[in-house]
Amino acid sequence: MKNKIVVKDFSFYFGDKKVINNLNLNIPANKIFSIFGPANSGTTTFLRSLNRMCDLNPEARCEGEILLDGKSIFDSRESVTLLRRRIGMVFEVPTPLPMSIFDNVSYGLRLQKKSNKFIQEAVENALQQAALWEEVKDRLNAPAMSLSGGQQQRMCVARVLALKPEVVLIDRACSGLDPISTAKIEESMMRLKEQFTIIISPHNIQQAIRISDRAAFILMGDLIEEGTGHQIFSNPQNEKTSDYVTGRFG
Repeated sequence: MKNKIVVKDFSFYFGDKKVINNLNLNIPANKIFSIFGPANSGTTTFLRSLNRMCDLNPEARCEGEILLDGKSIFDSRESVTLLRRRIGMVFEVPTPLPMSIFDNVSYGLRLQKKSNKFIQEAVENALQQAALWEEVKDRLNAPAMSLSGGQQQRMCVARVLALKPEVVLIDRACSGLDPISTAKIEESMMRLKEQFTIIISPHNIQQAIRISDRAAFILMGDLIEEGTGHQIFSNPQNEKTSDYVTGRFG
């Protein structure tokens, strides 16, 4: 199994506060990898570290290494902009731009000065991948804010996919959605892993059970257990993992 991302002795700090402690993980390509834990365990910080979104906080610093296809994401010779194209992120709250559905999905492509023909095809393809095309194909010029919450979130997924990343980070993207919208996003993820590596901080244990190929349980910044989704949720080896996935705490 080829590893897309390798995390070695990675620690993360906000000022003097250590929020991730000496994390070691191998994240395989073309799988759904869930990283989960109770609030303030460091899962969102970890996801943001993978495409260096945490660089935006002046108090943030890290130790250790994260390798993407064998190369350090912290190498000063590497472009952070290019890294964020290779590793796209969908946030917990939908973030539609104040423009049309089409312009939202094509926004990054226009910044890259792609041709109109390329953009038209890429937008349609991304909306299909995000299971939204059939619902919006006749109103692409409508304001993105006119979409429902679930549709907005799938549009944000499409906006990331339009840039053809290699890795998609999904941070509790279903937390505010109804069951039908959640199911559509999960179905999309199951298909998308054929083309992308997906790393998700799921919004609850039930979601993690449904979609995870592999999973890691983090508690207060410490990696407690990592393994296949089946093993972690059906036969956890650590008592803390068992207590969390069975609802005894968290």
